[in-house]
Amino acid sequence: MYPILFKIGPLTIHTYGVLVAIGFLVGLSLAVKLAKKQGIPGEKILDLGFYILVSAIVGSRLLFVIIEYKYYIKNPLNIFKLWEGGLVFFGGLLAALPVAIFYLRKNAIPLWGTMDIFAPAIAIGHAIGRLGCFSAGCCHGKITYLPWGVTFIHPESLAIRGIPLHPTQLYEAFSEFMVFIFLLLWQRRKSYDGELFGLYILLYSLSRFIIEFFRGDEMRGFIYKGFSTAQGISVVLFLGAIIFMIIRRRGNYEKGIRRS
Repeated sequence: MYPILFKIGPLTIHTYGVLVAIGFLVGLSLAVKLAKKQGIPGEKILDLGFYILVSAIVGSRLLFVIIEYKYYIKNPLNIFKLWEGGLVFFGGLLAALPVAIFYLRKNAIPLWGTMDIFAPAIAIGHAIGRLGCFSAGCCHGKITYLPWGVTFIHPESLAIRGIPLHPTQLYEAFSEFMVFIFLLLWQRRKSYDGELFGLYILLYSLSRFIIEFFRGDEMRGFIYKGFSTAQGISVVLFLGAIIFMIIRRRGNYEKGIRRS
């Protein structure tokens, strides 16, 4: 709705970038707080957060550029215009995950216990970041005449202007916030390390799959008509999360038997 937060002379501050930054800082602060409760040094989490940020930005942008390669071959300099949107969350997740695993193993920090710490942090950070998408108009929905349809009118908005659209950015922000609340409440009930992380992947991929049906932006890639690239990745991650949780649960159960 408000893609430009303010201008200072030639300097333009975009709302999208500010909210993404706020989301990252909020999520990282939460991760540090949760880590300290488990005896993990906060500075290690801060370092990991930096590596995750860099790899996530590169991965999320790279996946978008790959999906829209025809456009970027003709306009290569636009690859660096991050303020115009074009960050695919799944790309960031897939790039940041191996970086995080490498860092944790190298520093002898519990792998899946730490991933559980980051699960709610990612959810709340992503929820805030999606508000940035709403401000910029990227990741917008299809035309709708439902009462909650949103009409973008700002001349620099990336959404279709003058027509009510599904506020899919708000749908996703709300679903991520609900996942965040659920994960915080589930912490006390988790029975093995990695459970919260598995639940996050499971719940997010499910919600993303559903929300994609309401998306109206064409620059996100399709496996075939009506079935987006993000939906294909959602299916793979959903099934992968189920397999991961079954393996982790079984391993935890077998350890319990050996100890008894």
